[in-house]
Amino acid sequence: MELGLIGLPNVGKSTLFTALTEKEVAAENYPFCTVDSNVGVIEVKDERLEALCRHYQPDRCTPSTIKFIDIAGLVEGASRGEGLGNQFLARIREVDAIVQIVRLFEDDNISHVMGEIDPLRDIEVIKQELIAADLKTIEKRKEKTVKMQKTGEKKYREEEEALHKMQAELEKGIPVRKQELTELQQNLLPELFLLTAKPALYVGNVKEQQSQADKYRKEFLDYLAREQEEKVLIDVLFAREMVELTPEEREIFLAEQEGDSGLENFIKASYDLLNLITFFTVAGGEEVRATGVPRGTPAPEAAGKIHSDMEEGFIKAEVINFEAWEEYGSLEEAKNDGQVNLAGQDYYTQDGDICYFHFKK
Repeated sequence: MELGLIGLPNVGKSTLFTALTEKEVAAENYPFCTVDSNVGVIEVKDERLEALCRHYQPDRCTPSTIKFIDIAGLVEGASRGEGLGNQFLARIREVDAIVQIVRLFEDDNISHVMGEIDPLRDIEVIKQELIAADLKTIEKRKEKTVKMQKTGEKKYREEEEALHKMQAELEKGIPVRKQELTELQQNLLPELFLLTAKPALYVGNVKEQQSQADKYRKEFLDYLAREQEEKVLIDVLFAREMVELTPEEREIFLAEQEGDSGLENFIKASYDLLNLITFFTVAGGEEVRATGVPRGTPAPEAAGKIHSDMEEGFIKAEVINFEAWEEYGSLEEAKNDGQVNLAGQDYYTQDGDICYFHFKK
């Protein structure tokens, strides 16, 4: 599952990417410093995994991961090709969700591509560019659908109507993810790759010690609360500076600050944005593993995330949720007390499940 980091140039995308991945990338004070997308896979901290690893002492303790793509900054006119816009918009089509970084701080040493700080304008610029790109996509599909109506099949007239309704809502400024879609419209989405249909998270890039920028923070939070959008605040530069410390130095510094760098909260919000849950597997003393899957994933498909042979030969799964396991402190004791369940093909994996998969080899 991939999340794309987007926003105007010079808002902190590449700095956040470095903080997340501890992978140094260019982050300079000029537009389009990033042209080629940077890709990083990060581990998701989970206290349940840590508890399981302390108990089983495996050779390997493997966390779940998510992938972040640092996509070059968009500018006004991107949907018309401005600032290599077509190239960058095409990359956004490939991700599963969008994370938009919005600048909420003042700094004379870091220029703003539009001259001054205005978070609501910045949000609107990106929103309108994504909408404009989607309108182009729908218009092209409508042209094809109209041609197919010559076959006389009713489904093409219905498809044109469904596309027209989505188009009309977009023209009102309503992203597809906020529209009340019919079943037919929902079925069209996987084919259209619409940008505004993707889940979105807004990240306010703040400077914690900059009280004069509180008005930007308030505007950002109030607006997104009204729009019912997901949002987090993070001091991206502070998080980036934490990367340069050793783990021991970082722990001491954060303890003194009585907080954290904000990254864990952001990663959790990103994980939730993808509608992921985590299940665990224990392979003797070799490995304890956390795996993220979309909510509602059937047990055989979840098994396939460990190895394709497990899905193909799936027979059943022994399942105990982490909370029950923690109460007993032993899988054997929980099993003796009837707390380990047998799950078949129709079982949907739940967050916190500890699974032992049986399959034909």
